[in-house]
Amino acid sequence: MKRTLAYAAAFGLLAAGLAYSAGPKEDAAASKEALQALNEFIGQWKGTGDKEKARPGSKTFWSEKASWGWRFKGDDAWLVLTIDNGKLFKGGELRYLPAKKKYQLTLTDRDDHKLVFEGEVKDGKLTAERTDPKAKEVQQVTMSTAAEGDRFIYYYKTRPEGRKLFNLGYMVASTRDGASFARKDKGKECVVSGGLGTIAVTYKGETFYVCCTGCRDAFNENPEKYVKEFKARKK
Repeated sequence: MKRTLAYAAAFGLLAAGLAYSAGPKEDAAASKEALQALNEFIGQWKGTGDKEKARPGSKTFWSEKASWGWRFKGDDAWLVLTIDNGKLFKGGELRYLPAKKKYQLTLTDRDDHKLVFEGEVKDGKLTAERTDPKAKEVQQVTMSTAAEGDRFIYYYKTRPEGRKLFNLGYMVASTRDGASFARKDKGKECVVSGGLGTIAVTYKGETFYVCCTGCRDAFNENPEKYVKEFKARKK
């Protein structure tokens, strides 16, 4: 009887261990699926920023270039943002937190401080916030696309402690590099992420497309896996 109980206990521990080990894979799959809602962010962007509702002829505007791409490590997937000449931020990364059902946007400001925002995506728009204890304010970032994915727009606003409304902040509006090309090739799907495929890759004589260098690297590392998943989605 004691031996039977010992076996049962051991089996229970093994089952619990298997259930636990399955969690990270399921979370990774949920994370990738949630991030695919923002596939239109992927690409190269040229834009200008200024104070929100700045008047024509404003002298406070600036020009910046931005790039969104996928990154993969094992089953983990996230989005990476780089910004050249940005007045507000240098770049960052975007992840999805399945346990919280929230998106986590980590932005690096001009002073190399990492600011962590959390929020949700609704109708293709990401809205994320953080509370800054020093400034005693809520900081908000919203990001979305327009013009069938050829425009990328983001806002940065603040709300002082005790206030209900956000102050006017900054807006950056960008146009996708090669926008006309992107419109022409809407039918090409990224074999890795499901986004807009713009870079050709090949496997066993077949040509596929990926949306960014991160997806290209992931494809080259394990092409058989992604081709199999891609063809399964197409059935």
